[in-house]
Amino acid sequence: MPRKLSAAAAWIRRRAENVVAGLLGLMFVAFIVQVVFRYFFNLPVGWTSELSVIAWLYIVLLGSAFWLKEGEEIRFDLLTGRVGPRTRRVVAFVVAVAAVVLFGMALPATVSYVAFMKVESSSYMKIRMDVLYSVYVLFAVAVIVRYGWAAWAALRGEAAEEVAVEEKGYGL
Repeated sequence: MPRKLSAAAAWIRRRAENVVAGLLGLMFVAFIVQVVFRYFFNLPVGWTSELSVIAWLYIVLLGSAFWLKEGEEIRFDLLTGRVGPRTRRVVAFVVAVAAVVLFGMALPATVSYVAFMKVESSSYMKIRMDVLYSVYVLFAVAVIVRYGWAAWAALRGEAAEEVAVEEKGYGL
């Protein structure tokens, strides 16, 4: 990856980490407020639950689009782990092209549907659904760019990042 592009990607990753950490903190505060209002004041509030769900949605989509490294993604590499590097690159290329094509084909309908959702709003906080779910459009574009780059890397002969599960300490 060129140096300027690598630096930009690292900066975006750090900002995404900041956003994810902030959202996780917001989710925790909403949870504490919900517990206090429900059990100490006997006054259940619904907006805290809605805020937690929205924060979780953004954590998952922004985190997987911009923060998660390729080696940290969940993969089913039972077959590709048993083949040579050349076959692994071919499989990586095919998977990357499939992801780009499928997300690319779905993108216009996704944008259209998210735009259509402006007629709905959330139950408690009254946030328009097109605003809430616009993060999915950002996620889809990030997936297209990420897997487009992965396809290009596979074509150039760059090996995908190897992950040694036994060294990661995931408890397996």
